[in-house]
Amino acid sequence: MGYRIAVAGATGNVGREILQVLDERRFPADDVVALASDRSAGGEVSFGEIDLRVQDLASFDFTGIDFVLSAVSAEAASRHMPRAAEAGAIVIDDSDAFRMEPDVPLVVPEVNAAALARHARRRIVASPSATAAICATALKPLHDLATLKRVVLSSFEAVSTGGRPAMDELFTQTRAVYVNQPIEREEFTKQIAFNLIPHVDAFMPDGFTRAEWRLAVETRKLLGPDIKVVATCVQAPVFVGNGACVFAEFERGIDEATARRAWRGWRDGEIVGLVDHRADEGYVTPVEVVGEDKVYVSRLRADPSVAHGLAFWCVGDNLRKGSALNMVQIAEALVAARG
Repeated sequence: MGYRIAVAGATGNVGREILQVLDERRFPADDVVALASDRSAGGEVSFGEIDLRVQDLASFDFTGIDFVLSAVSAEAASRHMPRAAEAGAIVIDDSDAFRMEPDVPLVVPEVNAAALARHARRRIVASPSATAAICATALKPLHDLATLKRVVLSSFEAVSTGGRPAMDELFTQTRAVYVNQPIEREEFTKQIAFNLIPHVDAFMPDGFTRAEWRLAVETRKLLGPDIKVVATCVQAPVFVGNGACVFAEFERGIDEATARRAWRGWRDGEIVGLVDHRADEGYVTPVEVVGEDKVYVSRLRADPSVAHGLAFWCVGDNLRKGSALNMVQIAEALVAARG
């Protein structure tokens, strides 16, 4: 018997990717419902060879829905996802509305699938931010071998994390530079075209941004509460693909060869792709991971500033493994647990 699935935010970047991933992975769905705001209701989105009529999220009755894959804002998720859970659905949410709540599991299935056992009380599972998912996936096999002590993360965030308006602004500004037109900005605090902005999300009183705080807290929730994490998040002029420079300090010794074996041996290399050649083009960049399911690791080297340290670069498709694919994998894990 198949499941009834509702995709909330189906007209957005992540929502459309969810529908594509559900179709590609042949998720056992008898019925798929596309939901969005009233502005988008009545339109259509593609699910394989089928066009789904978009329904209004605010007025939708979730009775009979098995899973809700939610790619809406935190505000909308806070308003509508508890209603879906109360109607009997299991909610898998991609916003930050529930990530920090102690009775809501934050899950990357390859990293901490056991946490899914705690979903029953609230019937809500949170999917982490894209960069947290990507970095935790890269760090997990190393943590299992040598136990992480401290992690320093510098992330480079694709504009697609801000939705289509942010992508449009990068495109428009890039075109304006070439045709010598004024640079107009609405989505970003400074020009994003041909630039880097060391500011993602709102500033907090301690000087960190919410994105940096979130990346640190989510990494600890995924990998272990005793790990010390500090993060800097940078907005990059890239449409899709989040990257991060990772400096990891461990409790025990771990060398480069051991790390490479761990990544290559994890499900025969299905989860992490290692491309690490100390030569031109011997590494992976954001444009090369678009549409990829793996997290890719490059630039591995020993960190001589600490006793047991490694430094590396990791990158992944923020719309796919960082969001949509991870959510579908959570649903698959819940289905498998039912037997």
